[in-house]
Amino acid sequence: MNPLLRIMLVDDHAVVRMGFRALLDTTADLRVVSECGSGEEALRRYAEVRPDVVVLDLSMDGMGGLETLSRLLAKEPEARVLVLSAHEDTSHPRRALQAGALGYLTKRSAADALNEAIRQVAARKVYLEPALAREIVLQQVARQGNPLESLTAREFEVFVMLARGRSVAEIAEVLFLSPRTVGTHLYNIKQKLGAANAAELTLIAIRNGVIDA
Repeated sequence: MNPLLRIMLVDDHAVVRMGFRALLDTTADLRVVSECGSGEEALRRYAEVRPDVVVLDLSMDGMGGLETLSRLLAKEPEARVLVLSAHEDTSHPRRALQAGALGYLTKRSAADALNEAIRQVAARKVYLEPALAREIVLQQVARQGNPLESLTAREFEVFVMLARGRSVAEIAEVLFLSPRTVGTHLYNIKQKLGAANAAELTLIAIRNGVIDA
């Protein structure tokens, strides 16, 4: 019999967490031992729970999933994280894996693949949803330039928050940065993406599948 894998669910929607808990707790070797409604809560509770795998959403209020991932791994380098996200573009999985996640799975495919993805990540193997993996490879082969790839990890975080309507002051507060630093990131983002204002940044985000229209 496989050893029991202890899981922490991090998602700001209680109904979503309830659904995934119901799915996982019916499996003999998987058990949800902690639920967190924010990245901040996950960072506070990780040390006391010590889960085998953290299943992490990206689009959450507060600091968000990518920032949570970066801070968790800076504090707990051995943490094993599976990102479970509604984002089906290729930029988010690239960013998540670059930040140290071991796996990326879309919520659309979770019912069929979540159990296996968790087992792979628990074994420290990289798991990437097959459809996304194919798309990433095809983009590399075709050398299709994605302008978002020119952004640094921090710039990408700021870009996504700006595209969702957050102000510079709000972003500075959430990311523990000065408004001046966020303003510098905003200037660099506009330069790299050829955008004149926040509306154009939002359009770029929608066209690249980073946010929904």
